[in-house]
Amino acid sequence: LQKILILLQVTLSVVVGKTLMVLFPNAMKRYILKMGEKSRMNQNPKFSYENWGPTFFSFKYLLFVLKVKWKRLEDEAYEGHPAPNTPVVTLGGEVRHLLDFMEDNRPLILNFGSCT
Repeated sequence: LQKILILLQVTLSVVVGKTLMVLFPNAMKRYILKMGEKSRMNQNPKFSYENWGPTFFSFKYLLFVLKVKWKRLEDEAYEGHPAPNTPVVTLGGEVRHLLDFMEDNRPLILNFGSCT
């Protein structure tokens, strides 16, 4: 049921977005560029709206957003329930699953950080 609701929401968003891009191309370009500013995408020296802007609200965009949103459904954690076995990438580039790192009765400790 959740996947169907997400499908309907994303499809409606893409249809409305594509319609607005056809009817008001300059306004939508400004809107998409404004979103790029919020994500700091515009700070990339190789940034060019013409390279990626027209891909917004395309069929590939729809499929990508659905894939990400559906995947996130599987990775949600709920208090009192088992942790999801989320895929992770090792420093060597190998894809493993989080619970692969469990050893015997030792607790698994996750340390989150960022590199900037």
